[in-house]
Amino acid sequence: MPTLTIIVPAYNEAKGLPAFHRRLVEATGGLDLDCRVLYVDDGSRDGTWDAIRALAADDPRTEALRLSRNFGKEAALSAGLDLADADAVVVIDADLQDPPELIPDLVEQWREGYDVVYATRSARDGEGRFKRFTAAAFYRLMEHLSDTPLPRDTGDFRLLSRRAVLALRELRERQRFMKGLFTWIGYRQTGVSYRRQPRHQGASKWSFWRLLNLAVEGITSFSVAPLRLATWIGFGSSLLAFGYGAWVLVKALIWGDPVRGYPTLILVILFLGGVQLLALGVIGEYLGRLYAESKQRPLYFVQDRLPPGDTPDPVPESGRSR
Repeated sequence: MPTLTIIVPAYNEAKGLPAFHRRLVEATGGLDLDCRVLYVDDGSRDGTWDAIRALAADDPRTEALRLSRNFGKEAALSAGLDLADADAVVVIDADLQDPPELIPDLVEQWREGYDVVYATRSARDGEGRFKRFTAAAFYRLMEHLSDTPLPRDTGDFRLLSRRAVLALRELRERQRFMKGLFTWIGYRQTGVSYRRQPRHQGASKWSFWRLLNLAVEGITSFSVAPLRLATWIGFGSSLLAFGYGAWVLVKALIWGDPVRGYPTLILVILFLGGVQLLALGVIGEYLGRLYAESKQRPLYFVQDRLPPGDTPDPVPESGRSR
């Protein structure tokens, strides 16, 4: 029987995990696949690991990893993909915004021969206008900037074939933007539309600044357009500066204009200084990423592993892991 592993990165999701696991089991119960669930605890500070151990005690198909600290969702996904050994892998969040009931549709497209089946959001319930606007703007910006355009309104929720997973394992860059890597590997890809639901429990861990940093990560990882833009802005500013300087010189030689225009001089200096600092900032973003890559640090460290079918120790009454 073909095998399917469902990777679930979790960070401070203790309250919502039981409901998520129940819906996941119901959604995959009718599949003629050997299904397993792999939870990756990304250094949670609440009782997430204890909740996962409790689920594993009741369901022998459940396995889990606990990372040594919070390395971020991209690293947690990479840890799950490194461990998963199945004919197909599904990546899904534990907050129930992505419905587990869509997994059979992803599996159906995989059986049609697709290596990557991504879930595209036709609507985003429970999110404000500002977040919907910025998300839509980001995907459309990446569509124009990147040599590998991302599917619009598509997150990490998707199915990957075995060869797609093996390809992703070869990409060991430290500055990871998984949405771009999923697309970059190529192979046959298709999408399935769905309506995204509000979170079942708790609040989103993605603040505005974390989302902004993720957007910068995506742009700098898959596009050199900011560097080219800085080059063209610098070139255009230089032309304007040289042209204006030549005009001032001609005026002084022909008409003998007295020295004046202090406000204009200050304006020009501030403008050119701002352009130079902007260009240096863009270069610094790329240089910082090169520095991080050059150190060749591991993507993550694993603190605990719970193999499938392994009966965990009883959860302490204090709610803390041993």
